[in-house]
Amino acid sequence: MSKPFRRIAAVDCGTNSIRLLISDVLDGELLGDVHREMRVVRLGQGVDANGAFAPEALERTRNALHDYVGLMIEAGVDAVRMVATSAARDAANRDEFFEMTRHELGRVVSGAEAEVISGDEEARLSFAGAVGQLDPAEGPFVVTDLGGGSTELVLGDSDGVKAAFSADIGSVRITERTLPSDPPTVDEIESARAFAAERLAEAFDRVPVEGARTWVGVAGTITTLAALALELSAYDPERVHLSRFDLPTIGALCARVVGMSHAERAAHAVIHPGRVDVIGGGAVITTVLAEELARRSAVDSLVVSEHDILDGIAMSILA
Repeated sequence: MSKPFRRIAAVDCGTNSIRLLISDVLDGELLGDVHREMRVVRLGQGVDANGAFAPEALERTRNALHDYVGLMIEAGVDAVRMVATSAARDAANRDEFFEMTRHELGRVVSGAEAEVISGDEEARLSFAGAVGQLDPAEGPFVVTDLGGGSTELVLGDSDGVKAAFSADIGSVRITERTLPSDPPTVDEIESARAFAAERLAEAFDRVPVEGARTWVGVAGTITTLAALALELSAYDPERVHLSRFDLPTIGALCARVVGMSHAERAAHAVIHPGRVDVIGGGAVITTVLAEELARRSAVDSLVVSEHDILDGIAMSILA
């Protein structure tokens, strides 16, 4: 006799955004989304330069998590896992962040608190979420999770992850360091490319992508670029999910996006207002990833997945 379904929640708190997934579970499997939401809170604001969370960034994150907890209580969630990634690994005052998360999550499940996970676990959770709906025959897969503070490169197949590395570069970090002008100058863009190539070099040395057949990209930069490539008038996750683009198309789009002014990017309805100022930096990282994968492997296109580390976190609750 089957057990009654449960309702669980996963929270992914990254450098740029905080996201929630509430899902039903039956017999150890996710049945589907009850609620999925993303808010840009820029928790990592200034962490790269100052080494600590800004008070206003902590407050934005607290407000979003407070609302998410309200949704969990209303939905009847009985288990929650919250993962904090790049910014929370780097901030000197991260104890303030964890005190806040203990208070909020404790309203749902006594003793629940956020966890800082390693770059390796972040990569593995991203892989599990990203490839769940893909045909195993398309593997081996190389999954890239391009966040605000870090970028994960993961190689695996239907048997699981074979190699993974978390590079210390993301859309917020590269923008704050190398792209101060609006629009960026040619020299700034070249500096950003060099910074991205330098930070990603170790990832490609550590992860043998030569045997990869399919590139899967996840997270906000990649899904936003997909929406732009599809020329959507409004963001549509169903059309973005599992969309495919050849590498020349991605390269041309990224070159156009990084050269845009803030106003030009803001005019595109599919670019979230909280991502407008960092999508150019994300496009630079995407360009370098595409060029390296084309040079090192048989990969000739990008598959974009709406399922990512958030889905992997939810799946890990069931393990």
